[in-house]
Amino acid sequence: MTAQLTLGPVQYNWAPEDWRDFYFRIADETPIHTVFLGEVICSKRAPLYDNQLPDVVERLHDAGKEVVFSTLSEVTTDIDRRLVKRVAISEGFPIEANDVSALQQMGQDPHYIGPLMNCYNEEALAVYAENGAKSICLNPEMPKVGIAELAKAAKPYDVALEVQVYGRMSLALSARCYHARAHNRTKDSCLFVCDQDPDGMRLDTLEGDEFLTVNGIQTQSHSILNLVECLDELQEIGINRLRISPQSIGTFTAISAFDDVLQDKISPSEALKKMRDDRVDAPFSNGFFYQRPGYEWHDKMPAE
Repeated sequence: MTAQLTLGPVQYNWAPEDWRDFYFRIADETPIHTVFLGEVICSKRAPLYDNQLPDVVERLHDAGKEVVFSTLSEVTTDIDRRLVKRVAISEGFPIEANDVSALQQMGQDPHYIGPLMNCYNEEALAVYAENGAKSICLNPEMPKVGIAELAKAAKPYDVALEVQVYGRMSLALSARCYHARAHNRTKDSCLFVCDQDPDGMRLDTLEGDEFLTVNGIQTQSHSILNLVECLDELQEIGINRLRISPQSIGTFTAISAFDDVLQDKISPSEALKKMRDDRVDAPFSNGFFYQRPGYEWHDKMPAE
């Protein structure tokens, strides 16, 4: 079975028209199988897209895409709780939970587990599976050996595992909004300053080295995860759902490159060149997959 490409939710604060047009292009131009929609970082952003959402869902459905609604990843206020409940009880759509509060709303209805929840061992996988999870997207810092063990554990439950193969990696969430603080604003009076950074705000060390990316309450990697050289290994251990996390630059080239490799049209090295030539604003990394520091890049390791 050829692996399916999925598209995670946009995690940044894009202008509503840009957000809509991005998904229109996903519908019209890409082989993406499943599209995850929804605000997963900040509940204040969610209303910005309410007017665009029906048209986006219709366009994706008309293109034959599976649409899944993703829930908020951190719940600290009544507004957050109401948003999670509104999404979690949406009728007619599968739901991806990114916080346990969504699980409370859905009960044991079939659902997805997103990468902003934790699934690091067989016991956690069993709890999710026994309570209705039909697919689990693993955390991006999982190495190949860990992914392989969880793939074995998932088989008796008939649960699909999904792995992020492209995009900045989510590393941490905080109750504080880094974006607001960086601009001397409070979280409640941020004036949506995160819209100035369509791919997050770069954070440098005191020595001036590029280090991390700030996206509201979220800390992401500066480097862009790219596992295009690992697709054969992932499929061999039973991973057939491959997630691309959207960026404002490079996403469509990445989708095309990954699909071409899966279809044996080009080699992984050709795909890498194609993506590196597309004005991406950060280096690629794959260190976590090889049990190395996550920001590092390693050429494909020889088979053991």
